[in-house]
Amino acid sequence: MRKASFLLITALVLSLVFTLMVSGCTPEATSKLKVVTSTSLIVQIVERIGGDSVEVVNIIPPSQCPGHFDVKPGDIQKLADADLFLLHGWQGEMFSQELITSANNPDLTVVIVNASVGENVNWMAPPVQQVATDKIAAALSQVDGENSATYEKLAIEYKDRIAAKEAEIKARLAKVNLGAIKVMCADQQTGFVKWAGLNVVAVFGRPDTLTPQVVKELVDKGREESVTLIIDNLQSGQDAGAGLAEELGCKRIILSNFPGGFDNTETWEKAIDRNIELILGAVAQ
Repeated sequence: MRKASFLLITALVLSLVFTLMVSGCTPEATSKLKVVTSTSLIVQIVERIGGDSVEVVNIIPPSQCPGHFDVKPGDIQKLADADLFLLHGWQGEMFSQELITSANNPDLTVVIVNASVGENVNWMAPPVQQVATDKIAAALSQVDGENSATYEKLAIEYKDRIAAKEAEIKARLAKVNLGAIKVMCADQQTGFVKWAGLNVVAVFGRPDTLTPQVVKELVDKGREESVTLIIDNLQSGQDAGAGLAEELGCKRIILSNFPGGFDNTETWEKAIDRNIELILGAVAQ
């Protein structure tokens, strides 16, 4: 009898110890805030200001247009396991509601991050990148209040780096009279191109919007304004302006609206540097 009691007590103690060991490991494995982002513009900010407090995965590849994204089963599972979904409020992200519904995650917080400075909504422009950083920090703090001080601190540090990069780029651009360079650009690049200081005389849409009549009007405008540079957008149809450049006999470059669109441009700094190099290279020729 005593032996049976001893064995029972021993079993209970071992069971309690095991339970404590398992529960003691659980917070470490699940303490990170699980974040899903819709684009590389958002994910690279979350990685910077989330630090060790977040676990983040992205959905849309940086070289792909958000408006032409097809949801995959793996994307649904990402949201099913997430705490927070951060996305843009762009019309091109209409897939998102279908994705959220399919994930069937009642604990998921969805935050739409709209960032702009005046009419400029291009996140590659430093002022808009700063606004986006503040909004993402606020979203992280909303869901994970315990680490809000960390998010705010890292957001300030990143915004300081953005300001330093903007000052560096503006110093380079000041050496060239970009205001004298008349350009036509893809509408998705307008905010960035204007921030850089180029003279935008007309914009054009995706390839499927360029009807013969639209092309004729753009070519006429280009000749009238003596346009010397066409700027395409990598993600929305990088050859949209090729015909315009050929008709006008002018140079053409392709810029990216997302970090990671080109090789070795996974951060905002690297991506904006590549865009600026392309612009300066074109006007120097």
